[in-house]
Amino acid sequence: MEIATINTIRAILVVVGLLCFLGICYWAYSKHAKADFEEAARLPLADDDLPVDPVDKEGMTNG
Repeated sequence: MEIATINTIRAILVVVGLLCFLGICYWAYSKHAKADFEEAARLPLADDDLPVDPVDKEGMTNG
Protein backbone atom coordinates (compact mmCIF):
# COMPACT_ATOMS: atom_id res chain seq x y z
CA MET A 1 0.00 0.00 0.00
CA GLU A 2 1.01 3.52 -0.56
CA ILE A 3 1.91 5.74 2.43
CA ALA A 4 -0.90 8.18 1.65
CA THR A 5 -3.44 5.35 1.61
CA ILE A 6 -2.29 4.01 4.98
CA ASN A 7 -2.44 7.49 6.52
CA THR A 8 -5.91 8.03 5.06
CA ILE A 9 -7.11 4.74 6.58
CA ARG A 10 -5.60 5.70 9.94
CA ALA A 11 -7.31 9.10 9.83
CA ILE A 12 -10.66 7.51 9.00
CA LEU A 13 -10.28 5.02 11.87
CA VAL A 14 -9.43 7.85 14.29
CA VAL A 15 -12.53 9.79 13.23
CA VAL A 16 -14.74 6.68 13.50
CA GLY A 17 -13.30 5.91 16.95
CA LEU A 18 -13.89 9.48 18.10
CA LEU A 19 -17.48 9.38 16.85
CA CYS A 20 -18.06 6.07 18.68
CA PHE A 21 -16.60 7.51 21.88
CA LEU A 22 -18.75 10.64 21.65
CA GLY A 23 -21.83 8.51 20.93
CA ILE A 24 -21.21 6.37 24.01
CA CYS A 25 -20.69 9.48 26.15
CA TYR A 26 -23.92 11.00 24.82
CA TRP A 27 -25.81 7.78 25.56
CA ALA A 28 -24.33 7.42 29.06
CA TYR A 29 -25.20 10.98 30.08
CA SER A 30 -28.57 11.25 28.33
CA LYS A 31 -31.74 11.65 30.38
CA HIS A 32 -33.15 8.50 28.79
CA ALA A 33 -30.44 6.29 30.31
CA LYS A 34 -30.49 8.05 33.70
CA ALA A 35 -33.53 6.13 34.96
CA ASP A 36 -31.98 2.78 34.01
CA PHE A 37 -28.70 3.65 35.74
CA GLU A 38 -30.50 4.83 38.90
CA GLU A 39 -32.46 1.59 39.03
CA ALA A 40 -29.27 -0.43 38.61
CA ALA A 41 -27.60 1.61 41.37
CA ARG A 42 -30.40 0.65 43.79
CA LEU A 43 -30.14 -3.10 43.11
CA PRO A 44 -27.55 -3.87 45.84
CA LEU A 45 -29.80 -2.21 48.41
CA ALA A 46 -32.96 -4.07 47.41
CA ASP A 47 -34.41 -6.57 49.86
CA ASP A 48 -34.17 -10.15 48.74
CA ASP A 49 -37.28 -12.26 49.10
CA LEU A 50 -35.27 -15.48 49.23
CA PRO A 51 -35.04 -17.31 52.56
CA VAL A 52 -31.61 -17.52 54.13
CA ASP A 53 -30.45 -21.02 55.10
CA PRO A 54 -28.36 -21.16 58.27
CA VAL A 55 -24.92 -22.66 57.71
CA ASP A 56 -22.85 -24.40 60.38
CA LYS A 57 -19.08 -24.12 60.88
CA GLU A 58 -18.23 -26.86 58.36
CA GLY A 59 -20.19 -25.12 55.62
CA MET A 60 -23.02 -27.65 55.73
CA THR A 61 -26.60 -26.46 55.74
CA ASN A 62 -28.63 -27.31 58.79
CA GLY A 63 -31.94 -28.87 58.09
